[in-house]
Amino acid sequence: MEISVELTFSPLQDDFEEHIIQFIQKLRQSGLTILENPLSTQVYGSYEKVMEVLNQEIKIAFNLMDRGLLFMKIVKSDRSNYEPHF
Repeated sequence: MEISVELTFSPLQDDFEEHIIQFIQKLRQSGLTILENPLSTQVYGSYEKVMEVLNQEIKIAFNLMDRGLLFMKIVKSDRSNYEPHF
């Protein structure tokens, strides 16, 4: 099963940028399809692989910061090739 996940990662502390950069760099190394924009990061791939990577990297990221939050949306399909038709 293929999924698409949209992540918005928000460390709630002054040095937030370094935590976001490290998190995204680790996702890029995963071999999954990653698309980024200024507001969120999208991850695409098989359910098993995406969830395995996210479980590991979210735990690491949370352990490296004092406070933070992560919004996650999951769609059951690979939407990496989506193009608006308007």
